[in-house]
Amino acid sequence: MDYQRKQNELLQKEYGCKWKAPRFHITLAFWGMDQKGKTMGKIKSHLNVRGAGKVACLLLLLTAFCAPTAQAQTRLIVRDSLGLPGVKLVCLLTGCTVVEGLGDPNGQLFLVTLPAILNPVTGLLNISLQLGIVDVEIDQVVSAQQPDASSSASYLTDETPTPYYGATVWHGYLAQPANELVRTAQTQSTFNVAGAGTKVADIDTGVDPTNPVLQSVLVDGYDFTTNTSGGSEMTNAPAAPNLSEAQPATLDQRTVAVLDQRTVAVLDGSSYSDFGHGTMTAGIIHLVAPEAKIMPLKAFSANGTAYDSNILRAIYYAVNNGANVMNMSFNYTSYSAELATAIKYANSRGVISVASAGNNSEDTMVYPGGLPGVIDVASTSNTDIQSTFTNYGTPPVFMAAPGEGVVTTYPWGTWAAGWGTSFSTPFVAGTAALMLGANSNCPSATVPLGLANADYIGNLNLGFGRLDTYQALETCHLL
Repeated sequence: MDYQRKQNELLQKEYGCKWKAPRFHITLAFWGMDQKGKTMGKIKSHLNVRGAGKVACLLLLLTAFCAPTAQAQTRLIVRDSLGLPGVKLVCLLTGCTVVEGLGDPNGQLFLVTLPAILNPVTGLLNISLQLGIVDVEIDQVVSAQQPDASSSASYLTDETPTPYYGATVWHGYLAQPANELVRTAQTQSTFNVAGAGTKVADIDTGVDPTNPVLQSVLVDGYDFTTNTSGGSEMTNAPAAPNLSEAQPATLDQRTVAVLDQRTVAVLDGSSYSDFGHGTMTAGIIHLVAPEAKIMPLKAFSANGTAYDSNILRAIYYAVNNGANVMNMSFNYTSYSAELATAIKYANSRGVISVASAGNNSEDTMVYPGGLPGVIDVASTSNTDIQSTFTNYGTPPVFMAAPGEGVVTTYPWGTWAAGWGTSFSTPFVAGTAALMLGANSNCPSATVPLGLANADYIGNLNLGFGRLDTYQALETCHLL
């Protein structure tokens, strides 16, 4: 599963708009859609605002393409070169409200809101024209998109207790086909690596802090949905299940979890459509790099939605709090300048960014996977075949990893199997942690080279091939 950017409710469904306004020079980029909903490309118009007549014409053009469809507060991401004093002055002049800074190192990026009584197009244009404004973007919603689970994973019921780095896990977690394909156990034992000394930021729905497998490796995270420390997934949890009656049950299109039927019925609704996702991705990171610390950064709610602004805050938080790797099991379908800026900052600090390629079954570019320096991960089956749901194409796909029926941790100390590029991505993020770990002698600049030393499975659409943790670690010792 991955997350996709959704058009803001205040804009017409057919169009997305973006403004960049250094001083009084404005760049507009409109993304048109054909009848099938695919992007036709960008039409750019560069205008020098010198007179009221041109401003009026521009406003008419914006109104035609981006008329509001409902009265609601408008959220904007604003970059002001003058910092907080500058954006406060802008809001004083235009009627907006400064909500919070978004954590960029220069203190220039802010979330602001326009009241419902103001026309969002007029308000956005007024803000764009103010002195010091560098960039303005709609704080769009990123929303979940899920592939179908092809069948229940038989090894999900392999409950044999097995010791694993200080915890007891189900044997099916360790012996599952995906883990054996990427040779995790052989890599750990041969190279004496387990990710010690590394920290992986998991930007997702949060993690269950009481999970007995993950509890010892979690470090302080943050919940950007409520502005509280911790990053717990359980703030959105329904009542705990009766595990004495638990059995594998399909929760949604992409998750089969071991739960009782009452809990399944509660979770089978839109408000819980993605509950457990963050604990699942964290469990895969831990499977590959069991001594790596995991930083839960909750940018997504249990319903599978997140604001751009919270994702940006999570990226800056991860970098500024010592993360070595970022796992980003989500994607945007349109380019975001501020997302690109945040990733560029992470790159400059030596952080390895790993993102999902998406689940649209298309040869397409998504973000952050398509941004420079990001490892974009597609999905393969347990028989090394390209998953039917995965996006593909080189570039932007850098490599692939197993993403079908992946057994992993789930809230309440139970287990689940998941389908989607969301679950391919943490295999690669965990391998990056192994490479950066205390015993690997592999600097961050070498990580992409090691990951590229993958198992070529005869598919040019999947970049360098399917992840092989052994060959990746071997690269650290050859360079």
